Amino acid sequence: MSRIDRRTLLGATAGATALSAWPGRRARAQAANTIKIGVMNDQSGPYRDIGGPNGVTMAQIAAQEFGNSRGFNVEVVGADHQNRPDVGVNIARQWYDQGVDMILDVPTSSVGLAVNSVAREKNKVYINVGAATADLTGPQCSPNTAHWVYDTYMLAKSTGGAMVRAGGDSWFFITADYAFGHALERDTSNFVRASGGRVAGSVRYPFPATTDFSSFLLQAQASRAKVIGFANAGADTVNSIKQAAEFGITRRGTKLAALLMFIADVHALGLETAQGLVMTESFYWDLNDSMRNFSRRVQPRLANRAMPNMLTAGNYSATLHYLKAVADIGIAAAKGPGVEVMNRMKAIPVEDEAFGRGSLRQDGRMMIPSYLFEVKAPSESRGPWDYLKLLQTTAADEAFRPLGEGGCPFVRT
Repeated sequence: MSRIDRRTLLGATAGATALSAWPGRRARAQAANTIKIGVMNDQSGPYRDIGGPNGVTMAQIAAQEFGNSRGFNVEVVGADHQNRPDVGVNIARQWYDQGVDMILDVPTSSVGLAVNSVAREKNKVYINVGAATADLTGPQCSPNTAHWVYDTYMLAKSTGGAMVRAGGDSWFFITADYAFGHALERDTSNFVRASGGRVAGSVRYPFPATTDFSSFLLQAQASRAKVIGFANAGADTVNSIKQAAEFGITRRGTKLAALLMFIADVHALGLETAQGLVMTESFYWDLNDSMRNFSRRVQPRLANRAMPNMLTAGNYSATLHYLKAVADIGIAAAKGPGVEVMNRMKAIPVEDEAFGRGSLRQDGRMMIPSYLFEVKAPSESRGPWDYLKLLQTTAADEAFRPLGEGGCPFVRT
């Protein structure tokens, strides 16, 4: 058994995980030879089912698989940020001060942006997977931060662009009232207008306190827009679509655009309700042999035997790439300035079984293709989790915002 396998990899906790003190010379030596990764996400709210405990598990799997005679240990801890920036900041400060070397995941863009500032202040490594706001590689970019898997620009261009091309040239947005929803509405609106469409209106709802979307759906219906765009995610997206079906909105010819949707959401909705929806992913378990092999290998370890989605697979990929950089520069250097670790991550290629080959751009953007899918009808599905059919692929260099257009202050083009 490898050295890393003998370590106890700590699972997710309901709140901030306190790292225990390690007294004594031997313990101090062990701490100096241990890389600590903190997975911060939503483990009790609307984003729990798309990440949560499974997001922590995927980081653990990557750490265990990496640990073959690498000369250091890896410890993974988890925490629930409760979708609150103040809670996220407190956890981040505690973790970094107590020896956590890298913070991972952090869905909820307001929390992600707050943790981004702490990582820069402390000169530590932060790899964002769950927060979608493209501002993390734009005006709020940091040399300490990488942005994995997806962002609002990529989602808006792929899903929003496809809907406009299909005739959906008037939009009404139902938007989660925080940084992620604002950014997704903004970026999608830009693509709609650039394509000759118009935005008929929008409404913002309190996040995460909303479960009844009926009044918002009625406002959208009254606008006579051809497309209702849901600038939300997780349980909010599921509830929005379910309630739209109950109102019979799609039977009247209105299209629904789930601007950030995961296979876990399709699973929760069922194909009868979700069929025909289009969605953008950077990972789908059944897309190719590599993704199938990876997914079938990790699925037995995930809660409810869920298939991995692009968020949880992103935690695996980001952890693996970070540990490769640590091994490359040595653990002493890895425990030094976070900028140096991030620079090494950008210098070496990204490659893993989940996403294949990619690269980490100067602004911290992880560059991989995006895929536009349509949800299958029940008659088209061959069984559990066979939910999506591929409509188009967008190459990595076209999927994300061009480097020179983001406004990242330290980027030179």
